[in-house]
Amino acid sequence: MPFYHTLGQIPPKRHTQFARPASTEGTTPPFGDGPFYYEQLFGTIGFEGMSSLLYHVHRPTMVREVLESVDMTPKLAVQKNMLSRKLLGFGVEPADDFLDSRVPLLVNNDLTFGLAAPRQSLTTYFYKNADADEMLFIHRGTGKLRTLFGTIPFQYGDYLVIPRGVIYQIEFDTPDNRLLYVESHSPIYTPKRYRNQFGQLLEHSPFCERDIIRPGALETHDETGDFLMKIKKQGALHSLVYASHPFDVVGWDGYNYPYGFSIFNFEPITGRVHQPPPVHQTFQTDSFVVCSFVPRLYDYHPKSIPAPYNHSNIDSDEVIYYVDGDFMSRNDIAPGHITLHPGGTPHGPAPGAMERSIGKKETQEYAVMVDTFRPLMLTEQAVALDDGKYYKSWIM
Repeated sequence: MPFYHTLGQIPPKRHTQFARPASTEGTTPPFGDGPFYYEQLFGTIGFEGMSSLLYHVHRPTMVREVLESVDMTPKLAVQKNMLSRKLLGFGVEPADDFLDSRVPLLVNNDLTFGLAAPRQSLTTYFYKNADADEMLFIHRGTGKLRTLFGTIPFQYGDYLVIPRGVIYQIEFDTPDNRLLYVESHSPIYTPKRYRNQFGQLLEHSPFCERDIIRPGALETHDETGDFLMKIKKQGALHSLVYASHPFDVVGWDGYNYPYGFSIFNFEPITGRVHQPPPVHQTFQTDSFVVCSFVPRLYDYHPKSIPAPYNHSNIDSDEVIYYVDGDFMSRNDIAPGHITLHPGGTPHGPAPGAMERSIGKKETQEYAVMVDTFRPLMLTEQAVALDDGKYYKSWIM
């Protein structure tokens, strides 16, 4: 996120000596004459992108052992897709382990789009995605995301944005959890057009900095031993054993850190006639955008048609994950369904939806849309969830 945050203890000047107190009496942190803390730059785009400085009790570099590596490359079933499809997302079976529960569905060289239904918390190891930024959308479940930057509570409707390289665990309050996840090979940002040259969100933005859930409750574990870390890199999951607890940060500051945002805090932009999808944009990358559809007043021109007009995705594939409510533009859609409209073919409201929308005053739908700038391929798991007939749904 392009705004500054700090948590815990940090020295008054960066890249200078920062020692812990020799005793707890008579010394005020961050000054002391005990062992030094270890500074780590956590940055992006070399030394030019957003970064944070973290201060560790132990060296963050202490690898004790390297174990197995497992290939995580998705198994593709359709590499050149021209069919509109509907995937029945709740058909993804629950699994105990957080990583095992992830089911990749739609992929290209820029991202992986998938679903997960983890039954158990991730507590027996630590996870780091060194390949991609991650966006998790919480469809069912509550809990907390524990990271070396601190803890972020989450609930239904929350987005969790986790920059690449962040070490985390995730704890769920119950076994009933449903997540949408996106792994992005380019950084996930807020939309540029909603920020000024200093990074502040502007007055016409559909959300502001007050809506961002920043890390809190910083954990600082002064522990040595064997700590299993699973790191995703180049499409493989590598298991390493570290000699100190990954959550040993006493303080940090900067611009690069995980955060949360609730879809319920997205304020819709409306108009006299139907507004195009970019007004729903929530996040952007170099290769796709994420939009949030939320309850909103319909268009108020006396002859407006609230249902979206037919449009052609010439340059992008459109994916919509349906969360809750009444999806006015589609027929036979339920929570957990995913529609894929590939670039190159027009699509629009289902038969009868345009006529039904006329005269209506508002919608009560929630959905997450991902529009990609390059075509998506379907995995074997996606084909297994395909209803096989959605592409014919515009035939009367």
